Amino acid sequence: HRDLAARNCLVDEHNVVKVSDFGMTRYVLDNQYTSSNGAKFPVKWSPPEVLHYSKYSSKSDVWSFGVLMWEIHSEGQTPFENRSNLEVVNDITKGVRLYRPHRASPQLHSIMYRCWHEKPQGRPTFSELLEEIRKL
Repeated sequence: HRDLAARNCLVDEHNVVKVSDFGMTRYVLDNQYTSSNGAKFPVKWSPPEVLHYSKYSSKSDVWSFGVLMWEIHSEGQTPFENRSNLEVVNDITKGVRLYRPHRASPQLHSIMYRCWHEKPQGRPTFSELLEEIRKL
């Protein structure tokens, strides 16, 4: 998807969430997309490999899903709200991650935090996330 964020989620009358705005989506055979230089992307929802190398994969969407969970449990706050994009890039590079929102249990924040692993291979898959969230 490459732009998974609360602003792109719709909730219907049955509380079913539907993801919208597939404008940044790309079909890729190897499950990874490398954008050309100068491509715009949502910095505050992006993992290190996107920030530094413009490399997208399902694991970069997992990172964004962690930020989406943070948005929901912070009641719609903007991640890194008082930080510039450059400051966020520097913070993420140094290992800084979003704090636990007061509405998120420590267990849920642990799941979020796993989504923000520095290396893509260290992040859970969406299937693993589904299993973990169902157990909460």
